[in-house]
Amino acid sequence: MGTLTESSASELAAAIRDRRVSARDVVEAHIQRHQLLAPRINALAAERFEQAREEAAAADSRIAAAGADDPLPPLLGVPFTVKESIALHGMPQSTGLVMRREFRAVETAPPVQRLMDAGAIPMGVTNTSELSLWIESTNRVYGCTNNPYDPDRTAGGSSGGEGAAVGSGASPFGVGSDIGGSIRVPAFFCGVFGHKPSPGLVPNTGHYPPTAGRAAEMLATGPLVRRAEDLMPLLSIMAGPDGIDSYATAMTIGDPASVSLAGLQVVTVEHASLLPMSRALRDARERAIGALVSAGATVRRIALKSWRIAALPFLATLQASAERQLTALLIEAGGAAPTWRGLARKGGPHTLPTRLTLATELLPGPGGVSRRRLLAAAESLASELQDAIGDGVLLHPAYPRTAPRHGRTVGRPWLLTPSAVFNLAGVPVTEVPLGLTPRGLPIGVQVAASPGHDHLSIAVALELERVFGGWVPPPEPVR
Repeated sequence: MGTLTESSASELAAAIRDRRVSARDVVEAHIQRHQLLAPRINALAAERFEQAREEAAAADSRIAAAGADDPLPPLLGVPFTVKESIALHGMPQSTGLVMRREFRAVETAPPVQRLMDAGAIPMGVTNTSELSLWIESTNRVYGCTNNPYDPDRTAGGSSGGEGAAVGSGASPFGVGSDIGGSIRVPAFFCGVFGHKPSPGLVPNTGHYPPTAGRAAEMLATGPLVRRAEDLMPLLSIMAGPDGIDSYATAMTIGDPASVSLAGLQVVTVEHASLLPMSRALRDARERAIGALVSAGATVRRIALKSWRIAALPFLATLQASAERQLTALLIEAGGAAPTWRGLARKGGPHTLPTRLTLATELLPGPGGVSRRRLLAAAESLASELQDAIGDGVLLHPAYPRTAPRHGRTVGRPWLLTPSAVFNLAGVPVTEVPLGLTPRGLPIGVQVAASPGHDHLSIAVALELERVFGGWVPPPEPVR
């Protein structure tokens, strides 16, 4: 086992159970890491450090009192963090919305509660983009989250606080949500693993804003981790219907250890982005392909022209299936109806991505024929992508560049395409770190599998971690 703030959750849990380290020491080490890095990265929206310390002490007492054959929860004493848009009892759940600043969750979302029932200890909730609308985690309630490898760059979004917390070593794992890359983009930018589960595998109950229709099918709650061995154990704990989310269903979860890479078909999509993939990311993807070929996999390269224009069908699908328009959500939260003058004014309660989204709601909507064509294009792309993946996996970066500087993504919805296409297709995807560039920025690749085959993308992640080393801790801040 490495240091406490570099070890996997599985390693930490085993060491705590075996009394090689106390839960109090593990929790305290991560609290201190959060406190050290807070001014630099601003990952936490709100902390519950004292409660976490008390719960760690209770875990140690439980272990001390347990007999040799007494079963103990699998994650007993292991700390973690939760995206602020996901309910954690007593903690804020504003999703960065000023008019929800004082709101406190009265319940805990089922996937989070299942982790707590397994003995894990939440340290706090992490920052997100306003209303989870964009791939940069900035809002008027908590400010901006910075990348742990370079604070001048974004940590991603909307689960950017989780990406920064896990990527900095301050959390062994975190819980995020993903409707267009919101787990995978932060995991990529922050150099860690992230998994978007198959639709329906993990319930989305307790998430704000709520979703319905196709949007609810595209939304996924899942883990971000610093070590790949934690992905399947955490997913198994979080999975299963809760009797509330009508889209959650009982599914059989496979075992990554049962996967043979010999004969596995690895698919790549060429020239799929309006913004060409950087050489660093292309080279990283090719190295990953080479590692899988060395393990016995075969490669097929394809072109999907529809991928290049997928942003509009994706956004049309979200808008068509929204339970309530954004304007209605703001009014429900106590805000005023937006006006053109108010949206044009700087320094108001909303970030630029939110103002742009509100502006689209003030415009006349597209005609019925245009909407139907976009939705049909979305379904066609989803089917085409599922067929391309087949029984194998598809490798593609979650974003065409390494983490950009703050503000460089706003107003560019096409940047969502490399990650959002997989939400349209309804497939599980694992983001895998592949090291750092010479400038010290994380690089990585998404591994997508067919629906219900989460264990396959995770098995590939485990192999790529074995070959390339996985997460590389960022440099220590200057004190």
